[in-house]
Amino acid sequence: MTTQNLLVELFVEELPPKALNKLGVAFSGVLAEQLKAQGLAAADSMVTAFASPRRLATHVTGVLAQAADKAVQQKLMPVAVGLDAAGHATPALLKKLQALGVDLSDSAAAVAALKRAPDGKAEALFYDSVVQGASLQSGLQKALDEALAKLPIPKVMQYQLETDCELPGWSSVNFVRPAHSLIALHGSAVVPVKALGLTAGNSTQGHRFEAKVSPVLLQHADHYAQTLKLDGSVIASFAERRAEIVRQLQAAAAKVGNGARPIEDDALLDEVTALVERPNVLTCQFETEFLDVPQECLILTMKANQKYFPLIDASGKLTNRFLVVSNITPDDASLVIGGNERVVRPRLADAKFFFDQDRKKTLDSRVDGLSKVVYHNKLGTQGERMARVCAIAKAVGQQLGGDALAAQAEQAARLAKTDLLTDMVGEFPELQGIMGGYYARHDGLSTEVAEAIEDHYKPRFAGDELPRNRVGLAVALADKLETLVGMFGIGNVPTGDKDPFALRRHALGVIRMLVEKDLALGLPELMALSTPVFGDKITGGPQALIDFVDDRLAGSLREQGFSAQEVDAVMALRPARLGQVGQFLSAVRAFAALPESPALAAANKRIGNILKKAGEVDAHVNPALLQEDAEKNLYAVMQKLLPESEAQFKAGDYTASLQTLAALRAPVDAFFDDVMVNAEEMDLRLNRQGLLKSLHVAMNRVADLSRLAT
Repeated sequence: MTTQNLLVELFVEELPPKALNKLGVAFSGVLAEQLKAQGLAAADSMVTAFASPRRLATHVTGVLAQAADKAVQQKLMPVAVGLDAAGHATPALLKKLQALGVDLSDSAAAVAALKRAPDGKAEALFYDSVVQGASLQSGLQKALDEALAKLPIPKVMQYQLETDCELPGWSSVNFVRPAHSLIALHGSAVVPVKALGLTAGNSTQGHRFEAKVSPVLLQHADHYAQTLKLDGSVIASFAERRAEIVRQLQAAAAKVGNGARPIEDDALLDEVTALVERPNVLTCQFETEFLDVPQECLILTMKANQKYFPLIDASGKLTNRFLVVSNITPDDASLVIGGNERVVRPRLADAKFFFDQDRKKTLDSRVDGLSKVVYHNKLGTQGERMARVCAIAKAVGQQLGGDALAAQAEQAARLAKTDLLTDMVGEFPELQGIMGGYYARHDGLSTEVAEAIEDHYKPRFAGDELPRNRVGLAVALADKLETLVGMFGIGNVPTGDKDPFALRRHALGVIRMLVEKDLALGLPELMALSTPVFGDKITGGPQALIDFVDDRLAGSLREQGFSAQEVDAVMALRPARLGQVGQFLSAVRAFAALPESPALAAANKRIGNILKKAGEVDAHVNPALLQEDAEKNLYAVMQKLLPESEAQFKAGDYTASLQTLAALRAPVDAFFDDVMVNAEEMDLRLNRQGLLKSLHVAMNRVADLSRLAT
């Protein structure tokens, strides 16, 4: 069968910019998937998605006008139900065949044409038929309906559409934005499908102001992108438009010189790509006096409010130049540039005003105000929360660096949330912590305390940097632990994909600080010093929270490439100091690669089962009670290897510690071949169990090696 390429476009009013790319991918993906499912497109058909501010479109190669017929076998019923004792059709079978549209003028022949085949324990009747392949019009209609129904629309709107009939009237349509035209081209032929009250044609609209013709007529499905670009002045491809913006941004920055480069922000780039149909990057500037304001404030207001790209110099400092991505390309761009410069000036002036006003009050003078801000109805005010964070930070600081660090951590924790009461953070909540650091320096506080206030929210997201100093680590740990212990203590536990208090992120933040900074702090120890500060506000013990953090750590380790078996073996021992987990995993991986590993893992599992059944066993061996050569030999080898392995473990060489134990394979195998552990004589039994207990303890210092047994 001959094929043609297919083009479908839905032209609408401006789509939500933050959702545009996702809408384009979803529309194209579902449409193509449905065409392939109906046999109208091949599995290897190329699918190209298009998305611009006012259109969603897809191009699919190799689409048939008519899908091939398909042989279908349908199970009817068991033979015992469909045929009587004489082999004639029962009323139930005749009724079923009639419902399927089978010609029953010769019922005997119809029944004879049925196939019999085993179906489980009984024999069943099957009906073979040929289903006609879908036509492109019906198949595309189904695919289009499905694609529109499955669009991840953030919010639906309802609008009225004039009905296409003799009687005047209006019908309601629900969609993300009002739709104005629909294109469906199979090669050069229009496929007359319908959607949202529209019938497909071959025309669309180009750029609102710069299209060369209106409407834009498409002669062939393969000419879509080229025709829109030439006649409509629109770059239809989201990816192509994004790449063009990047190219123009870099070129404009290069013209500014001095190593200037636009701020890197993929989310902003995606949003701007969704706002323009034909990008035109222009260079603007603002007064240098505004550079006295912290650059984070200026960058945020330009990005969030105006969708501008600030320019930073080679050292990372903000310049007074910024780039605008315009949707028009006038001969004289001075008016566009001037307009954007006038718009940004009041925004920057507001930021300067907030900064100047905030510095008139010290952070310390704002502390009492925290008691007037509700944190949680069950956990009290921000003032109460601050007191808890202070107590935890002081205790953590004491553990990490003694009295001096504890005092600094307590001071930083006391002031860390005060910037929530400033005008700047009130306007830009994203700057909490950052502004606190600036105001702390203005108040004359030490660099360590100022950096700790700035860093105490870190890491804010996956891959974010950690606090820069030990004061910051103590406060950041305290802040996250207070949130975790408090929320778990009142029953606000994440369920499914719901995590309104970002407890998973907080747990991963605690894990990263403990692991990457290799802090000498264990989870049980941290929970023990964090829980009492809540008094009677929370109930229940911290074990559920420890399990939660361990689960997050296990998931993170698997994402890093460690196998589930390796992670399970290490995490089964609940290592208190998480900074050692990576070393344990490396040691386990090296041990698992040894030829002795499978036998020792199986033996370790067997030993564990024996000891579990035995109950409490003392790891003590009386050499005088060793009777069999195999147990004497095992004991002798253990006397030589176990001290060596223990010394290596204490020295932190976990890989060598496990590899030393690999020499135990032969004596352990011989022991289980020749020795009856549960001997009838009680003293022999206890001595042999003690021997195995000593071996079990030595083998499971790094990980539960039985978890490596297949």
